[in-house]
Amino acid sequence: MRRHAAPCIGADYAVAGRERTNRAKHAPSPTAFVFRPSPAHAGFGHNTPMPMTASHRAQLQIHFCVLLWGFTPILGKLISLSALPLVWWRMLLVVVALALLPRVWRGLRAMPAKLVLAYCGIGLVVALHWLTFYGAIKLSNASVAVTCIALAPAFTSVIEPWLTRRPFSWRELMFGIAVLPGVALVVGGVPGGMRLGVLVGALSALLVAVFGPLNKRLIDHGEPLTITGLELGAGTLLLTVLAPLMPVLFPAFAGELFVLPGPKDMALLLVLSLACTLLPFALSLVALRHLSAYNVQLVTNLEPVYAIVLAIVLLGEQRELTPLFYLGVGIILAAVFLHPLLQRPKKIEHPEVLGTSEAKGIVD
Repeated sequence: MRRHAAPCIGADYAVAGRERTNRAKHAPSPTAFVFRPSPAHAGFGHNTPMPMTASHRAQLQIHFCVLLWGFTPILGKLISLSALPLVWWRMLLVVVALALLPRVWRGLRAMPAKLVLAYCGIGLVVALHWLTFYGAIKLSNASVAVTCIALAPAFTSVIEPWLTRRPFSWRELMFGIAVLPGVALVVGGVPGGMRLGVLVGALSALLVAVFGPLNKRLIDHGEPLTITGLELGAGTLLLTVLAPLMPVLFPAFAGELFVLPGPKDMALLLVLSLACTLLPFALSLVALRHLSAYNVQLVTNLEPVYAIVLAIVLLGEQRELTPLFYLGVGIILAAVFLHPLLQRPKKIEHPEVLGTSEAKGIVD
């Protein structure tokens, strides 16, 4: 009969004892801290970058757009052309670039003829707004023109209720009144030869307060790039008609349209039209999908700040202005930054204003 070997219990205990001894040698002390990464820290220590959210990417994009927009008055000062040909070439180059996009033509085919005419009519006001803005730069400097444009939200708060037939807001009226001391200081802080530029710049801000609400009155909305193309195309035609009359109407703005600018001016015009107009507008349309109106207004209100800092650094304009001017700028910008805090958060329904208005803070 076959016998099975009896298990050696003593040997098993000896092996188990040696295993416990080895584990004890390599085990951490009770007070030692052992880091075991959780799933949230799985990339810790391996130089793995945290993924950027769509909201953070949109914030960076809109800041980049505002920085590019801040260069527009600087380029307006550097380009040697007078206001009329400068604006005419800028509008023409943007319209030609937009005409190359199939998306623009699809939007145009889907738009009723009545709406096309309405946007073309608004484009006439846009052309006058751009003309007076760059006229203000030529008559004064970039800092003065940008400060005047910062008055647009104040004008809008008073004019918009009349044009859109919405209830009048006393809170917004108080906002409009709050900027008046700043305006007085700005006027007193510029040399006498620049005060006509302040007047023309204020007129440009007033025109923004007119065409911004007119866009809102149009119940049917279109593709923003198509709307921009229509408005700037109509504006180009208006300036072409006004060109022969400009030496009589306003000689300081007059200039030849159908003469090709020099190489330097042409290069700056291309930068102004494509890199500082069309590119930031297209980027802003993408960023607006992930940002609230409140955040957008806070960031776009930085445009005059960027422009004034760039004018100081690149053009040395602080030598032409007094401390009173910058005190007035501070009051106006403080009121402009407080304005979004007084409004209810709402969705941006008219992003096309970012492509046509020099006052980006009125986007709504």
